[in-house]
Amino acid sequence: MPRETEIKLRLHNAKSFLAALKKLGAKPVSTRVHEHNVIFDTPDGGLAKHGQLLRIRTETPVGNTKGKKPSPQASSRTILTFKSPPRELAIGPAGAPSDRLHKVREEIEVVLTDAATLQKILEGLGLKGWFRYEKYRTAYRLSRRFPWAKDLLVDLDETPIGTFVELEGPPDAIDHAASELGYSSHDYILKNYLVLYLDECKRHGLQPTHMLFSGSK
Repeated sequence: MPRETEIKLRLHNAKSFLAALKKLGAKPVSTRVHEHNVIFDTPDGGLAKHGQLLRIRTETPVGNTKGKKPSPQASSRTILTFKSPPRELAIGPAGAPSDRLHKVREEIEVVLTDAATLQKILEGLGLKGWFRYEKYRTAYRLSRRFPWAKDLLVDLDETPIGTFVELEGPPDAIDHAASELGYSSHDYILKNYLVLYLDECKRHGLQPTHMLFSGSK
C-alpha cells in the first residue's frame, strides 16, 4: 500500500507563515477547498482501538474567501480513505537514525461516484459514521529551485480549533521545510484531528460532539 509520512504544526501567526512560504517560492496546487469528513467505526470502536481509520471525505472548492460556505454549483469530489495503524519512526536523511519523529502509515484512497450507497453498505456491515469534522484546506508546493522539496506537499488547514500546517513527504524534506518555516522537531504534532479536538474539549471543559464550524449542521 502507498505510505504516508507526515507531521502537523500549529500555526500561531498566519501572516508570518505565509511570508515564509513566499520566500520558498510556494504556489497553491489548487484552489482552497472545504472538506467535510466522516469517520466510520464499529459500535465498540474496533477500528480506532487498532489504530485504523476509515473515512469518507467530501471536498468542495470555495475559492480564497475565508469562512465562505461551499457553493452548490462547485464541483465536489468524495474520497474513501483507509489508513493503517500509524508508526512513529525516527528517520533522518538517507534513512539514518534521527531524534525527529514522523507519523508513518499505509494509506489507500478511492474516489467515489456514489458515496450515499457506500455509506448504506458500511452501515449494513455494522459501521457507523460516529464523528464528523470539517476544515478548509489550501495545498502548496515549494519552488522547483529547491531539489529537496520535490516530493513535499504543504497543506494549510483552517479548522474550528485553530490553523495547522501539514507537511507530507520524505522525512528529510519534512525536516528541512519545518526548519525553513521557523519550526523545530519539538513542534511536531503526530495526533490526528479527532485527538486534537478531544484535547481541546478537555482543555476547555466541553462535551465532545463533532468538530464543525459555527452554523454547520
